[in-house]
Amino acid sequence: MSPTRREFLRGGLALAAVPATTHVAFTELAAERNTLWYATEAKRWLEAVPIGNGRIGGMVFGGVRKERVALTESTAWSGAASESDVNPGALQHIGEIRELLFRGEYGEARKMCEKHLLSHPTSFGTNLPLFDLLLEFEEPGHETAYRRVLDLETGIAGVKYRVGPHLFTRESFCSNPDQVLVLHLASPIAGQISFAATFDGIKIPGAVNSLGNDTLIFRGNAFERLHSNGNQGVEIECHLRLLHQGGEISVGKDSLQVKVADAVTLLVAIATNYGGRNPGKICDESLQAAAVKSYAELRRNHVADYRELFSRVRIDLGSRSDAANIPTDQRRRLLEGGASDPELCALFFQYGRYLTIAGSRSNSPLPLALQGIWNDGLASSMGWTDDFHLDINTEQNYWLAEVGNLSESQAPLFVLTEKLRQSGGKTAETMYGAPGWVSHVVTNPWGFTAPGWGLGWGIFVTSGIWIALQMWEHFRFNPDMEFLRERLYPIFKESAEFFLAYMVEHPKHGWLVTGPSDSPENAFRAPSGEYCSESMGPTCDRVLVYSLLSVCLEAEKLLSIDSDLGSKLQQTREKLPPLQIGRYGQLQEWLEDFEEAEPNHRHTSHLIALYPENQISPEKTPALAKAARVTLERRIHHPKWEDTEWSRANLVNYYARLWDGEAAHQHLIGLLSKTTEDNLLTYSRAGVAGASQNIFAIDGNTAGAAGIAEMLLESQGDSIHLLPALPSAWPTGSVSGLCARGGFEVDMNWRSNRLTLAAIRSKRGGDCTVRYGKTLKSIHVEAGQTVRLTARSFVT
Repeated sequence: MSPTRREFLRGGLALAAVPATTHVAFTELAAERNTLWYATEAKRWLEAVPIGNGRIGGMVFGGVRKERVALTESTAWSGAASESDVNPGALQHIGEIRELLFRGEYGEARKMCEKHLLSHPTSFGTNLPLFDLLLEFEEPGHETAYRRVLDLETGIAGVKYRVGPHLFTRESFCSNPDQVLVLHLASPIAGQISFAATFDGIKIPGAVNSLGNDTLIFRGNAFERLHSNGNQGVEIECHLRLLHQGGEISVGKDSLQVKVADAVTLLVAIATNYGGRNPGKICDESLQAAAVKSYAELRRNHVADYRELFSRVRIDLGSRSDAANIPTDQRRRLLEGGASDPELCALFFQYGRYLTIAGSRSNSPLPLALQGIWNDGLASSMGWTDDFHLDINTEQNYWLAEVGNLSESQAPLFVLTEKLRQSGGKTAETMYGAPGWVSHVVTNPWGFTAPGWGLGWGIFVTSGIWIALQMWEHFRFNPDMEFLRERLYPIFKESAEFFLAYMVEHPKHGWLVTGPSDSPENAFRAPSGEYCSESMGPTCDRVLVYSLLSVCLEAEKLLSIDSDLGSKLQQTREKLPPLQIGRYGQLQEWLEDFEEAEPNHRHTSHLIALYPENQISPEKTPALAKAARVTLERRIHHPKWEDTEWSRANLVNYYARLWDGEAAHQHLIGLLSKTTEDNLLTYSRAGVAGASQNIFAIDGNTAGAAGIAEMLLESQGDSIHLLPALPSAWPTGSVSGLCARGGFEVDMNWRSNRLTLAAIRSKRGGDCTVRYGKTLKSIHVEAGQTVRLTARSFVT
């Protein structure tokens, strides 16, 4: 039954109780809105469903004769920290390169950038896949009534089928409180479960041995030669413990066998020595603690921990009458034929929140990488690596966190940013002779801050600002003065100190500009016709430096400190270049109005002024908003537009910021139908960025879900804007628990595309301006209280 809007506005629904029995009890989850379900087992990685606890990940295939769970761990990285990544010729040649760029000698400057600025790391590394937990069952006969699910309400993947009269069920989840992956098998009739368990398809150097009669242990190293030197990487251990009721268990050198058991619980612990930890000790302690608990207790612990996060937000975008009878993969494919499925859009939103919870927790050692905590071995086999891309992808991974009421998921990202501040100080001094700190386009767990190793993307110099702005967003949603003083402001102040020393005056315009730098990862045609990418003062740098200086000024005002520095920051901000409109009416991507070398390019880095920043808006800067739209239309209407997952997600957010709900919805459907797989994971399309096949990347899931939130609620400016980009495809619906900047939570109902009721709660108490349509209303909300508004509240 669908929840009523009254229940939504009362702060969420009571969730159905989960049976705490040894044998798995499934409701008909296909009828539930927050469930992915399938009528067949997964044959491919991009059909399997993900589970995770913020560090350990698994892709569950749900096979009948062979169950396969592809195992990963977020710190399973090759490579190591290095003191010699910065090009030794950088500082000596920066001035000369700038002079060449100012004179318009872009080709010569490009050659010098390649020679003197790019890094040549020997052990940058990548996150690596591990292996599969493989269960091979005795020939079960022909199965019927097969169903495979991922229940977003509990964070549990399930399989159910019959063989003759016998019912077989499986549940899999990754527990954050118990720090193990759990796989439970059961049948109501005793003695039906027999299988062999092994680690299959091991992808890193190592060996498997048995311990006692119930445990397998893998010990190895994350070594590879594509992104590192082949002998540097973390130590890894994976321990598998088998607990059984009834039947017999035996052990081989690298396998465990179960015969005629009533029920079996498999516990998997994975750890590395990242950060100086002892992986064997961690695995042993995790298994010892988990093994004394019943499966019911492990399940209860996991569900209670997970639900506290997931249940904060509810969403209803309308229903599809026959949705309960259509498997998720078929529903997604129907979108390609033009079918309408608002319920699937709502499921995609909650799936983005699920992946955030599963992939990034407050106790996670690392933030979400390009593939989150999951890894199919494809991104790590590419030139890009499965790393932290700081020129949009890692930021996109966390766009959903604050508005989606998962603020604490950003904690590991902040730790990495603080590490960049430390290592980036040496890069700033060695490469640029400047104080403060700087990072470039990519990083790894050891805080790599040198430029990348390729032209067109490697010397993007403002990535540190971009990633640090996630901390500012956290503060804006959660106004915590201690966080501002102790963690945020030092990072921003030192970044500002770098750019104050680094930027130079443009000899023609008198503006202060960055450079040499890139507009990731695009290129232009120089007046000579040469293909170039390095220039002075690309627009994305201007947007980010402007934001940096603005954050520092606001933070200093709030903290009542650094008035002398503030004066200098103010003067510097006034000398930054303006945002410019080019010959086609487009927002210029570079300081000069260059022709694009690749007008079909997926990157639109300069449009961060529109989203996620707030330097362009339809109301305050209408001419620039129009220019941003021209840029978008020119890109997406190019016959060879590089349509991929994260660029599609960008479009949802861009058009939401332009208050164009129809276009935002169109591109959301494009994201789901063109760059999303059967398991609803998004992918970078084959043919883009050198990929020979579709490669999973989590940024489309998270940024796409953020776009849905942006369509329903905007708080980027100085007001909370209700339903700013509601499309006609969602005429009736409700949402509860979305967060707005200033420490507010918002619930809304609408009918016939018009707001019927909004409830605004405040965590701390305060004033805010609420906008609906063109009408603004000022309200005061006491801490812990709720103010309710209807459409009539906005009638003037």
